[in-house]
Amino acid sequence: MNKEQNVAEQYILEIIKEQRASRRWKIFFRLILIVVVATIIYQSFSYKNSSAGDKKGKQVAEISLTGMIAADNDNYRKLSDGLSAALEDSNTVAVIIKANSPGGSPVYSDMIFNEILRQRALHPKIPINVVIEEMCASGCYYAAAAANAIYASPASIIGSIGVIYTGFGLNQMMDKIGVDNRLIISGKNKAMGYPFLPPNLEQQQMQQVMLDEIHEQFIAAVKKGRGKRLELTNPDLFSGRYWIGQDGIKLGLIDGFATVDSLARDKYKTDNIVDFTPQSDPLDRITKKLTTSVFDLVKQNVLQNGNGLIN
Repeated sequence: MNKEQNVAEQYILEIIKEQRASRRWKIFFRLILIVVVATIIYQSFSYKNSSAGDKKGKQVAEISLTGMIAADNDNYRKLSDGLSAALEDSNTVAVIIKANSPGGSPVYSDMIFNEILRQRALHPKIPINVVIEEMCASGCYYAAAAANAIYASPASIIGSIGVIYTGFGLNQMMDKIGVDNRLIISGKNKAMGYPFLPPNLEQQQMQQVMLDEIHEQFIAAVKKGRGKRLELTNPDLFSGRYWIGQDGIKLGLIDGFATVDSLARDKYKTDNIVDFTPQSDPLDRITKKLTTSVFDLVKQNVLQNGNGLIN
C-alpha cells in the first residue's frame, strides 16, 4: 500500500511541477508580449520626439559619424541625409558632426569629405563643424578635414594620415601539412595578394604604388580642408602616426577644445541641440531592443530557478 501511495504522490508531484512550469512559460510569454507592445509604443513616441524641430527658435543641428566608415555602416548616406535635412531647416544656425570613428574605407571617406564641401558651398552662411569625442582617425579625419572647424578634447585621438593594407601568407603552412594549391588564373596579376602563394616582389611594388597614390589623395584633401592652419614643417604630420588633441592643436589638425554642448552654448549661444542623425528603421531598432530584453528575461529566470526554468 505504501508503495502505491508513494507512486501516487510522485505522480501528483510531477503534475504539480508541470503545472508550475506551464504557468512560468505562460508568464514568460506574457512578459515578452508586454515588452513587444511597450517597445513599439515607446519607439513610436521616441521616434517622433527625437525628430528635428521639436523645440522652437534657433537650433544647433547634431549629426553623428560613428563606427567604421564603410558601405555596411551606411555612414555616407546617413551623413548626407542628415546634412540636407539640417541645413534646409530654417531654425538651424550651425551643424555639429559628432565624430567617433577609427576610419575605414578611403572611398567612402572621400565621398563624405566631398559631400561636406558641397553642402558648405550650398549653405555658406551655416557653419559645419566637427567635434571629436574619443577618436577621429584615418578615414574619419579625412572626412572631418572638409569642415569649417574641428574641435576635440585634449585626450582625443586624431590624425593617422596614412593608408594601410593588411594581408598574410599561408603558403608555407600549406607545404607543411601537405595541401596542394590548385589555383588557376587568367592574367598574371589576377591573384595579386592571394595568401596561398609566395610573395611576389613585382606585385608588392604595384600595391605600394597604389597605397602611395591613395596617401597622396588623403594628404591633398587634408591640405585643401585645413589650409594654412597646418604646421607643415613637422615631418611626421603625414607619416600615418596618430596624435592626441593636445598635440593636434599645435599642428593645426584641430581648432580648439570643445564638446557638442559647450560649442553650441559658447559659440552659438543656444542649448537647443537637435539630433538630425537619420535613425535606423524603427522595426530594426525594436528587434534589437526586444532581443536584448528577451535575453535578460531568460537569464533572470534561469538564475532564479537554478537548473533551468523548472524547479
